[in-house]
Amino acid sequence: MRRVTIFPYEMGLVFRKDRFLNALPEGKYWIRWSDQLFRYDMTEEFTPLCELNILLQNSLLKENLEVVELEDHQIALVFYEGNFLKVIGPGRHPFWKSIVDYRFQILDRNVIDVPTTIDKHLLKQAALAPYLHPTIIDSHEMGLLIVDGNLERQLKPGAYYFWKNEKSLLIERVDLRQQQMEISGQEILTKDKAAIRVTFFVQYRVVDVEKALLKNKAFEKQFYILIQLALREYMGTFTLDEALAKKQEVEPFVLDRIKNGAQELGLQVLHAGLRDIILPGDVKEIMNQVLVAQKQAQANLISRREETAATRSLLNTAKLLEENQMLLKLKEMEYVEKIADKINSISLSGGGQLVEQLREIFIKSE
Repeated sequence: MRRVTIFPYEMGLVFRKDRFLNALPEGKYWIRWSDQLFRYDMTEEFTPLCELNILLQNSLLKENLEVVELEDHQIALVFYEGNFLKVIGPGRHPFWKSIVDYRFQILDRNVIDVPTTIDKHLLKQAALAPYLHPTIIDSHEMGLLIVDGNLERQLKPGAYYFWKNEKSLLIERVDLRQQQMEISGQEILTKDKAAIRVTFFVQYRVVDVEKALLKNKAFEKQFYILIQLALREYMGTFTLDEALAKKQEVEPFVLDRIKNGAQELGLQVLHAGLRDIILPGDVKEIMNQVLVAQKQAQANLISRREETAATRSLLNTAKLLEENQMLLKLKEMEYVEKIADKINSISLSGGGQLVEQLREIFIKSE
């Protein structure tokens, strides 16, 4: 026999040949030399060395242990002296009682939503991560919660936490901001078989999330095709010259054509615009030649108009000079003055009048 001492806040478990024999509270005891004694600190977690049901047959252990029993769909948050300690899963979990304060929050994972009674900072603990499906819906988004293939509800902007369980969970989200769809370099044949490339844009936003995500597959691709077909319908009814002349009318036409289709897709069309029409290289060269010819014709017309005006002005001046001798002499003197500015000196001889001599110099006698 040997003497053993069980100190305060301890519990001793005696095993004989690997079989639980007895539980010893605080005090002094005699046990066989062959018996095994395991000491447990009652301020720490209890880890059973054999089947828990066997230990609980002992009245002392049963009185000093609190057993938390969890089903397959349950977990529990364990708090030690008010602070979060750990997460325990399905099964039976014994804890010492009376010495320290353990608190347990049992949670049912059969439901989808994590209860709001759990502190938000606990949801970010690494110990809970294997059990949670967190998601964030941004302020410009709207989400759909789909459980086992069925729509559960819409999710407004915010942070959400869902349990991971046997149910299939899917979260679809869509951007509610104004967006732009661009048809870039779309090649279209006009009525006269001219191949042109058109760049067109439409501004829109999602107004019905369920239509956009559930009732339509790839709503953005479908919207693109709506715009594309409307453009082809408009451009294909005109010749190249007509299409270029009526390009301002393409926007209201396309808007009218895609309005109903966009509503079925859950979209609201806000604005549309034709950015540019690109002509093939050979057509562009011909158009440039036509433009140059038109401008040249306009320049020739202006030049002829100016020549006609100048001739008419000369004719009027000649009529005035013919009818008024004094005006003629003044005009002659004006010419003499202009010529004199270019000549250093002029020699005159004879007894005629100076003006008459100058006139004979510069004006040929008939």
